[in-house]
Amino acid sequence: MFVLYNFTEKGVKPMTIPAKLSKEFNLPRALTEAVIALIEEGNTIPFIARYRKEATGGMDDVSLRAFDERLSYLKGLEARKEEVIRLIEEQGKLTEALRADIESAEILQRVEDLYKPFKKKRATRASKARDAGLEPLAALILEQKLTTGDPLESAAPYVQAESPYDTPEAALGGACDIIAERIADDPELTGTLRDMTRKLGIISSEAVNPDEKTVYEMYYNFTEPAAKILNHRILAVNRGEKEEKLKVKLLVEQDKLTDYVERRIIQRPSLFTELLKSTIIDSYKRLMAPSLERDIRNELTERAEKDAIEVFAKNTENLLNTPPVKGARVIAIDPGYRTGCKVAVLSETGKLLDYTTIYPTAPRNDVAGTERTLQKLAEKYQINVIVIGNGTASRETEEAVAGWIKKSGLSVKSTIVNEAGASVYSASKLASAEYPDLDVTTRGAMSLGRRLQDPLAELVKIPPKSIGVGQYQHDINQSALEKSLTGVVENVVNRVGVDLNTASASLLGYVSGINAAVAGNIVSYREENGSFTDRKQLKKVPKLGEKAFKQCAGFLRIRGAKNPLDGTAVHPESYAAAAEILKRAGVSHKELATGGVADIEKRVGDAKKLAEELGVGLPTLRDILAEIKKPGRDPREDAPPVIFNRAVRAIEDLTVGMQLSGTVRNVVDFGAFVDIGVKQDGLVHISRMSDRFIRHPSEVAAVGDTVTVWVTAVDKEKGKIGLSMVREKNGF
Repeated sequence: MFVLYNFTEKGVKPMTIPAKLSKEFNLPRALTEAVIALIEEGNTIPFIARYRKEATGGMDDVSLRAFDERLSYLKGLEARKEEVIRLIEEQGKLTEALRADIESAEILQRVEDLYKPFKKKRATRASKARDAGLEPLAALILEQKLTTGDPLESAAPYVQAESPYDTPEAALGGACDIIAERIADDPELTGTLRDMTRKLGIISSEAVNPDEKTVYEMYYNFTEPAAKILNHRILAVNRGEKEEKLKVKLLVEQDKLTDYVERRIIQRPSLFTELLKSTIIDSYKRLMAPSLERDIRNELTERAEKDAIEVFAKNTENLLNTPPVKGARVIAIDPGYRTGCKVAVLSETGKLLDYTTIYPTAPRNDVAGTERTLQKLAEKYQINVIVIGNGTASRETEEAVAGWIKKSGLSVKSTIVNEAGASVYSASKLASAEYPDLDVTTRGAMSLGRRLQDPLAELVKIPPKSIGVGQYQHDINQSALEKSLTGVVENVVNRVGVDLNTASASLLGYVSGINAAVAGNIVSYREENGSFTDRKQLKKVPKLGEKAFKQCAGFLRIRGAKNPLDGTAVHPESYAAAAEILKRAGVSHKELATGGVADIEKRVGDAKKLAEELGVGLPTLRDILAEIKKPGRDPREDAPPVIFNRAVRAIEDLTVGMQLSGTVRNVVDFGAFVDIGVKQDGLVHISRMSDRFIRHPSEVAAVGDTVTVWVTAVDKEKGKIGLSMVREKNGF
């Protein structure tokens, strides 16, 4: 009988998980095992990245998260292998060759392909034929030994009266159903046909209603090879299909795939050659093609979602790294029409000082009243910055504010802040708990002002996917997106560090080792007992035990603490080494507390020798020295500053060729959206982002970047603005 399956040779040993990770991440085996051990001990990624550099070889938090994700996949793969082996063994069908093939599988899809022939199915045409005793006839056909005679005569002995197989034709049909299912279940054939479909397949979409005007018109008559289709197009056609605006198919030349199957199965001319050919076509069309199309489309979607999540994560990271505007005493305005513009006045620390409503926009158009209110508030609270949300009525509000600033005689600057997610926060339970006596719009105005003062502290109150710096975020795997974005927020929060005495529970909840409940307990303890003066006091917080203290202590800062090291990123476990360094360098606690020691490296001399003497790793020593040099340094200081007082305020102010300075608000696969001071962000297409070839816009632009752009197109009716980051020699 023809054997379809071709299992791995017995004796081939699969690689262990540490060996695979060592190879994939190009790491020494000992280092790989050390990282695995740290993760399995329950240490957080930020803690491992910051305080276990000797064990990790200096891997950063991004690399460690990728490592952790891959480790989880490989563990899941091994667990599934064990389960599949058990299930097949229980059927008494497990051979050593099959076991070896399952154990050597590199991906989950391969394991499922190998398990498919043994997976219990609902009643099928093939199972009914087997139950009727037609398997010997199927074997006879597959043997291909008979070269003369009539196929119906060969089937006659298998005819069963008073059954669906009561004629030779029916018996042959049943046998062919068995063969068709065996072909479809063959893991080697399935894998090869999937590869061929992946290479040869074409994604095709057409309109459900060609006369309907939708955002999907470019996909009404669209085809592109599956191997080359861009990720944002995959997500676009998926959304169009979900909204029932598009019909999407995966097209492939069937003959090329069925010809391959014929070459594998038809070994010699026989009495049943034509029957086998028709069975192969039936197997492909009825059983294989639908699942192969699902597989490839799922692969494409997973690829596109992974890319979208990576872009979203990078954008979110850049946005969270926006530097705080220190010393800003703010009037924050949430623009509106009918109900007016909500105003919140904030101190330098974000404390609400006052709030009111102004009506500079239609229908009231009370510009004079607005100016009087702004003048009064600005003088009373010594305001130096006005923040305006970029949503509805933003342009008209900014015009009124700009007019007042010119007349005021005060040193006040203004800027636009992205409103994305502000309404989500202002209507949340968190906002209601923080400010139960304020209405939703006033909370929203406060949030806008605080985004300028400290973007990170404010944005952590909003679900990351609502921040508005992604593409198709509502169409992709939500759990994967949430996991990725949560990881990004954790990375940034812990890199920056958190002021233990001012941080909200929302911000504390992202600190290494601290969950939402413990974060709430920290705030409650602070309210009941006053400000923390020593990191050791954290151990008195309910549910914050030794393990959590170890994970979080280094990321929590205490300004003006008894021990100045509590205001740095030096971990308490390294205090003894830090104290010895300070002693040898002749540095007093007062000197450390008042700005750091700029020449600390010079004072301590040979760092490698000092590390050996102190019994600490060289990376840890260097981190301690960096903190002594500049205690509690905020890495966000390196980011581009906020742009104040724009040159243009409305799309009507724009002309082709105009040069402007703008802020990158979002980066997507096809370009970047830049805020140039008008309500609508302009689009810089990827082709106009650089004078050299780039694969992705993120190579030259990041959210929060300040960029110089030139206006290339203005469509006032559609509210679309085309921009370029490359100035053409002949102008625009």
